[in-house]
Amino acid sequence: MGLRIDHDDELAEHHEINVTPFIDVMLVLLIIFMVAAPLATVDIKVDLPAASAARQDRPDDPLWLTLAEDHSLTLGETPVADGGLAAALASASEGREDPRIFLRADSRVDYGTLMGTLDRLREAGYLKVALVARDGASAGDE
Repeated sequence: MGLRIDHDDELAEHHEINVTPFIDVMLVLLIIFMVAAPLATVDIKVDLPAASAARQDRPDDPLWLTLAEDHSLTLGETPVADGGLAAALASASEGREDPRIFLRADSRVDYGTLMGTLDRLREAGYLKVALVARDGASAGDE
């Protein structure tokens, strides 16, 4: 008589998914994103009045709107009343089709006042506004 060895159980394939490596990879990715996400939001102090952009050609007769430190507006050399911005721009543009307004704001003017002036320009129908800044090279000269 012979001894019969049954090898079927030892060589049978097990159809199970090993999720341990998958969980390890996901935890490593989670840690990477948790560390990298706060680094993506960095507070940077910006000095807006100076710019290093190349100078662009301006029209022959530009419309200069100046926002002074005391929040007063001047169109060219003429002071503008609080409610008279649209009328002053209409008379200064002399019927030009969609003129560009060159807005000069004092560096000490707060952001909210500047945005309010831009909103008033938009409400008056002037959508082409260029913000004027000093040259970046000459910013330290003054």
